[in-house]
Amino acid sequence: MIENQKIRPAQVIGPLGEPLTVDTLPPRSTTRWVVRRKAEVVAAVNGGLLSIDEACERYGLTLEEFATWQRAVDRAGMAGLRVTRIQHYKSLYERQRRA
Repeated sequence: MIENQKIRPAQVIGPLGEPLTVDTLPPRSTTRWVVRRKAEVVAAVNGGLLSIDEACERYGLTLEEFATWQRAVDRAGMAGLRVTRIQHYKSLYERQRRA
C-alpha cells in the first residue's frame, strides 16, 4: 500500500522571479516584515514549499495575518502588502464588489 506522502518542490519562484528554497526564506527570527519578506512567505506557501500551518508556526503568525497577506497579493500584487496602502486597497476592493 502506498503511503500518502507530501511531495514538496526543492524550490519555487519568488515574487521577484528568483528561486526560493527553505534555506533562502526569511529567517525564523524575522520581526520586521517588509513587503519582500511577506511576499516570499506567500510565494513559498502558494508554491508548496511550506504549508500554511508551517509558515504560521515558523514565523509566529496567526492564520488571519497570513490570510491577509495572501489576499493582498492576490488582489494587488506586492504593492498590496505595503502597510500604508492596506486601507486604500481594502476600500478599492469594497467599491469593486459593490459595482
